[in-house]
Amino acid sequence: MNGTLLRFYVHENRRHEHRLLYEWLLETAKAKGIGGGSALRAIAGFGRHGILHEERFFELAGDVPVVIEFLARDVEADALVAAVRDAGVEIFYMRVPVTFASIEGTH
Repeated sequence: MNGTLLRFYVHENRRHEHRLLYEWLLETAKAKGIGGGSALRAIAGFGRHGILHEERFFELAGDVPVVIEFLARDVEADALVAAVRDAGVEIFYMRVPVTFASIEGTH
């Protein structure tokens, strides 16, 4: 199937509507009919401001990057991006055309 890899980048502790932003994105994607998504926590990263964020015991707890990604049909990806925009969320994302499928095993 052809579709879209949609990837959002946020800080772990960032919130929207009193929820963690990555949780809000996952819930919103599910409501838009996207079949699955993942939030992946980084051990270090930096963004457009050039500030390096690393996980070090308790110093920066909650300040590391989180990547939230979805494989979706183009229409579903369009709907999710529109929902994020309509909610007024300032966020960086990328969108890449992909081909994806499942392999059915015998075991």
